[in-house]
Amino acid sequence: MHPQIPATESASARGAVAIITNRHGQVLLHLRDDLPEIAWPAHWAVLGGSCEPGESPADTIIRELDEEAGLIPENLTELFEITDHRGAGQIVTFFAASWDGVESDLLLAEGVKLQFLAPDYLDILTIPPFIRNGIYRHLATMPS
Repeated sequence: MHPQIPATESASARGAVAIITNRHGQVLLHLRDDLPEIAWPAHWAVLGGSCEPGESPADTIIRELDEEAGLIPENLTELFEITDHRGAGQIVTFFAASWDGVESDLLLAEGVKLQFLAPDYLDILTIPPFIRNGIYRHLATMPS
């Protein structure tokens, strides 16, 4: 018998994402697959995913970056949490990191494409609102 999980918590209630920037101030974005069973299909987002049972957001983002792109970022820092009210309903922990490689060298295991883009392009892309909010919130704290 499994212990009952309170209504305010579930195994899929938490997630983690990483806002990865390069030395040019560009943000690494991930074009998600266009599959009806995933949250935010065919949207641009940052890399990340759901926490597994008992897994911390910090462990989740390290695992997800490796699984999705074979990426080991530099200076991984926890930023803040935002709830994805219109998608999966998760509380998502945002992290920031830097990486100055070439995105075509990454091993894309999920999704359609990885691309570094200048912040100016964020307004014209289809991005989940909570992700857009998190990116802008983080970029506002960075030196110009």
